[in-house]
Amino acid sequence: MSGGRAAVVAGIGAFTPPDLVTNDDLAQRLDTSDAWIRSRTGIAERYVVAPGTATSDLAVQAGLRALKSAGTERVGAVVLATTTPDQPCPATAPQVTARLGLGQVPAFDVAAVCSGFLYGLATASGLIAAGVADSVLLIAADAFTTIVNPEDRTTAVIFADGAGAVVLRAGSVGEPGAVGPLVLGSDGELSHLIEVPAGGSRQRSSGPVTDPEDQYFRMLGRDTYRHAVERMTEASQQAARLAGWGIEDVDRFAAHQANARILDSVSERLGVPGERQLTNIARVGNTGAASIPLLLSQAASDGRLAAGHRVLLTAFGGGLSWGATTLVWPEVQSV
Repeated sequence: MSGGRAAVVAGIGAFTPPDLVTNDDLAQRLDTSDAWIRSRTGIAERYVVAPGTATSDLAVQAGLRALKSAGTERVGAVVLATTTPDQPCPATAPQVTARLGLGQVPAFDVAAVCSGFLYGLATASGLIAAGVADSVLLIAADAFTTIVNPEDRTTAVIFADGAGAVVLRAGSVGEPGAVGPLVLGSDGELSHLIEVPAGGSRQRSSGPVTDPEDQYFRMLGRDTYRHAVERMTEASQQAARLAGWGIEDVDRFAAHQANARILDSVSERLGVPGERQLTNIARVGNTGAASIPLLLSQAASDGRLAAGHRVLLTAFGGGLSWGATTLVWPEVQSV
């Protein structure tokens, strides 16, 4: 397929905070062990924010790197995908935009939990297709450890902090880097599977928080696993089909780094061989919305992802929300 106005990847960058936490570190305060964590999640270590560090700090660093990769200091809009904004109001994106020196361009947040980057791609692509902007800086950043109960071994061992960003420019549908057909979905009837019960208007209008646990992120792991595998598999198949690809045409599979078991199950169902899977969960954990761009940036930097590779992307998160898309990786230098 060729012709038409499309959003094209022109630059990519990523950032993780400097503080490294290993499984052995967690085992010192939780009833767990390195072997237990590795066997259930595939995670060995992760990076976490220091006290006083906010999502915007991560976003700014990733944004700077993506802009440098694209060789530009200007964009027409900024979209920030996050579940951990600096504060409930205002959105974090305008502050990030100001700190990056990008002027008074449109800037706003997108909230789709771990599907945030793909929802952000759809949003940025729409801005470009509509002519609102000729270029968009899309940042996905989460300081997930700020909403996870540090004493809950089911979530504290999985979630981590980080940011990834891409610069998208207006281009043609058929060229390398063009964002392919996007498949998105949601199921609000299952929103209770992944949630932070307190802190929003429903709780605030009802009075003070009565259960301290309600202030933290919670996830029903078994049900989440089943829906994540089903939805990412289905969305990936749809996106590939809409792009005119068979699964055998996929050179690299970049799924949200949720859990190694989930990743293996989705890849097995799709029939993607292990050597075509991109993964970094062992070293960075689950970084929420930042997961996919952080993975792409690291893979492009270390040579696992190269120009010309046909890439299938997919994610699943709270909402419930999910999505998938395709692109042919362009000539870009990860920063």
